[in-house]
Amino acid sequence: MKKFQSVLIVDDSATSRMIIQRCVEICGFEVARFVEAENGIDALSALDELKTVDLIFSDINMPKMDGTTFVKLVKNKGETRDIPIVITSSVATSAIEPELKQLGVHRFIQKPVSPEKILTALGGME
Repeated sequence: MKKFQSVLIVDDSATSRMIIQRCVEICGFEVARFVEAENGIDALSALDELKTVDLIFSDINMPKMDGTTFVKLVKNKGETRDIPIVITSSVATSAIEPELKQLGVHRFIQKPVSPEKILTALGGME
């Protein structure tokens, strides 16, 4: 199973962040550290502070800075451009999926998140 140094979970819901973390653990992925952020601004600060982030889970609808803006900023910065991003959203992402895929989003998960959805989304990363 894939090992991750750090996984960043960006969601304005503490419950959603906890569920994502728990699902990743249930799937058997080894994660040295989970880092949480409530919005894109906090997530960018976390990325600046961390030496290594191997994977990002991000919601789309968040206060202060939404997920789409966050993804654009991450993918336009040399140090963070190659970090895989998985979008987790409770709203249908079909309207914005093409734009986000073009920016380099790895996968999309429709909430509620489950271990099965995490395994599917992270398939090929093992």
